[in-house]
Amino acid sequence: MITCLDIGGSGIKGALARSATDLTPLGRRATPLDDLDAFVAAIGEMVTQSPVGSPVAVSITGVIDPADGIIKVANIPCIDGLPLAAELTRRLGREVLVGNDADLFALAEAVAGAGRGHRIVFGAILGTGVGGGLVIDGKVVNGAGGYAGEWGHGPIAPTRVGTPPIEIPRYACGCGQSGCVDTVGAARGLERLHRHLTDRAPSSVEIVAAWEAGDAAAGRTMDVYFDVVAPPLALVVNVVGASIVPLGGGLGQSAKLVERLDREVRSRILRRTNAPLVVQAALAIEPGLVGAAIMGGLS
Repeated sequence: MITCLDIGGSGIKGALARSATDLTPLGRRATPLDDLDAFVAAIGEMVTQSPVGSPVAVSITGVIDPADGIIKVANIPCIDGLPLAAELTRRLGREVLVGNDADLFALAEAVAGAGRGHRIVFGAILGTGVGGGLVIDGKVVNGAGGYAGEWGHGPIAPTRVGTPPIEIPRYACGCGQSGCVDTVGAARGLERLHRHLTDRAPSSVEIVAAWEAGDAAAGRTMDVYFDVVAPPLALVVNVVGASIVPLGGGLGQSAKLVERLDREVRSRILRRTNAPLVVQAALAIEPGLVGAAIMGGLS
């Protein structure tokens, strides 16, 4: 039995896991952002609901360096730069495992979701950010610094896209670079792209809904969007050899978006296949908790 936690910048969700799919919710707490003691106390409130001495598995935003366990997380300043697993183990008196949320999303999909039966799974996320995780033979590939799977960053977004072509600025990214896929491919990026093309500012949900309903302006925006997002995702597939790409995040909730992205990616990869490659994530509910349970050794 494992206590599983899914920690983001706004909230901490918890569950008691008897298996990867047998989860008993432990409620939700707001995430303390600037006070380490309060952060640990919020976690402790959930952990004390589980059997004494049972381990804790944490899915969290941020990048964890596998060499020293130090986490880099901009939106929870009180833990930024800490060896988080070691710190929580010391303070809680229990074994604590910590994994990146995108990595654990990919692990959950590989073991218990859309990636079951596939040897190499790349879990992609199009939500508040563009992220991902790589799982090979049921194991997360962290890579140097813990950055494996981060296809949303690096100055690789094209600047002339669409039919007819249009110029796209190299927008500054929160990672410190410019021209990252994240700046256009994430939900806020889609909104930025639509403003650039139309001078209008609907939400990403409204843009996708208008596109699905046949709106021409939204259709133009989405055509350009796929021209930005599909090539780098296709490159990832070529490099890692993934045979399935479960797609999560808010934008991944649109079946039409997933189907179109699948076609666009398959048309750009070296391997020719008629089988779906980019598919909707199967674990729409609590993939972070499921991934944490699997990281903790449950199946």
